[in-house]
Order: sequence, then structure tokens, then C-alpha cells
Amino acid sequence: MRWGILGAANFAKDWMAPAIHAAKGAELVALATSDPVKAEGFQAFAPGLQVFDDYDALLADAGIDAVYIPLPNHLHVTWTIKALEAGKHVLCEKPIALNATEIDSIIAARDKAGKLAAEAFMIVHHPQFDRARSLVQGGAIGTLRHVDAAFTYNNASAVGNIRNRAETGGGGLPDIGVYAFGAARFVTGADCQRVTFADVQFENDVDVFAHVAADFGAFTYGALVSMRMQNRQHITFHGDTGHLTLTAPFNANVYDVAELTLETGGGGRQVERWPAANHYILQVEAFCRAAQGEADYACPLEFSRGTQDMIDQVFAKARNS
Repeated sequence: MRWGILGAANFAKDWMAPAIHAAKGAELVALATSDPVKAEGFQAFAPGLQVFDDYDALLADAGIDAVYIPLPNHLHVTWTIKALEAGKHVLCEKPIALNATEIDSIIAARDKAGKLAAEAFMIVHHPQFDRARSLVQGGAIGTLRHVDAAFTYNNASAVGNIRNRAETGGGGLPDIGVYAFGAARFVTGADCQRVTFADVQFENDVDVFAHVAADFGAFTYGALVSMRMQNRQHITFHGDTGHLTLTAPFNANVYDVAELTLETGGGGRQVERWPAANHYILQVEAFCRAAQGEADYACPLEFSRGTQDMIDQVFAKARNS
């Protein structure tokens, strides 16, 4: 599958473009950017890369099968739909939209085009999440009672960063709340029934701290999401006979080694690690298989809509509290 990228974002250059280049069944052939200097960073590992100075020109190229979109958040819906209308499969960075209703428009465009469109929620392609889901849903911790998640970092000094700008769809919940909420939904297979508590703090109309509690029906949920706290990430699934923790669930092998710890009654303790798995490469390979009809995709738009709906609920709860 021949891939193009819309925009020369640093994240694309450092992570996703190399992943597309390395993935089986994928070939990185094109980049659209108006800055030739930024293109050089991509050409360093993909010397034959064709560079377009216009996004529409890349989409008009019939030789490109799929596009990856790492543009600022407020542009995701527009360019995802444009790419679908141009006959491309689309993998768009998270959050693919800024509210759940916008995802409905993407679903409609996907269905009309007959192409695969998905949010780049790479963590569900990492083997630690397949393993966690199998253990939790298989009863390894007994009846699940509570899920606790945290994802924090501090970018207060990066004043101009798109995450700190309201006009580009910034904020901690759109950036990393997707992971804290979506991870719980993926592993458990359950959806948030209602947000019971939400303390959301803002700076310049951008959320920088969120303490959240929610009811998932059969279990409770708590999360801490912030762009103003020291780096931390974990997710724990706590049952009546055991608990399971992922200590580097979201930036596996960057924040720390991907590790799953399962503790059960009687002192039982099982630790599994994945020091080499690259979830970006695995994501691209899974996308290619799904686009070619060879497999289902682990994170369809309907899944992403459920996570975005929970984010919407958190903002609504905070406004009404």
C-alpha cells in the first residue's frame, strides 16, 4: 500500500513516517508540505520521497492509496473527509475530531467512499493491550471492580505549542485523555455510563488538568490527565481476586519498558515485558491488512466515537458542576 503524509509535523517525522517506511505491506512515497526544509528530515530515511507543496495535489495523485494526517487537531475532520472523497484510506492522528458529532460526519464519508478511515490510536496494537484484555476479560483478576488511569506531562514552557492553543484544538483531554479513557474501554469492552465527577482546570481556554470519576456500570473508573504535572503514566484494573497494571501503557519503551504485572491472591505475581514491540509499526501493518480486507481493525471510528463521547461528557460535567 502506497502512503502519503499531509503535513511535516515533527511527530510524523520522528515516529509515524519511519513506522510507515518500516512496516510490512506499506511504502512511504509522498509528503505534502510547503516547507522544503521540513521535507529534508523525511527524505533522510526515504530518499525517493515525492514532495508536494499542496495537500490537495497529494490527494489528487492516483498512485497514493492511503494518507496519514498529523495536522493540528482543528484540521482533522476537514482533511480526513477530503481524503476520503479523494478515494484514499485515511489514518488520522488523535483526536480525530473535537466532539462526537463530528465523528458521525466522518463515518458517513467513510461509508460513502467505501474506504477505511481510523484514528491513530496506536496503543491497541501493542501486545501488552491484547494481553491485558485477554486476562481481564478472561477472569484472571476475578470480577472487575475499578479501573484507575493516569497520564501526565508538563509542557507549561511550550507556550506556542498547538496543545497549549485553543484555536488549534489544544488541551490535555483531546491530547492524552483519549488514551486514559480509550485504554479502559478497549481492555474491558465496556462503555462509560455516566461521568460522576469532573474537576477540569483551564489556562487560556485550554484544559490543563482533569480529575475524573465515572461509572461504567459493572465497575467504577478514575483518571488523572494533565499537561502541568511531572511525567507519569499507568493504568490498573482491580478485581476482587487480583489486579493488573501496565506501567508504560501509552508511550511504551519511551516512557519506560512496556510491562504488565498481574498480582493475585496468595502472593501470586506474574510479570511480562515487551522491550522490542513498536506499536506505530504494528498499527500501520494492521491498517494495511484491514484496508485490503484481510482483517478487522481494532480501533474503528465507532470505537473512537465512544471515547470522544466520554471526553464530551467530562467537559459537560465540569461546566455544570
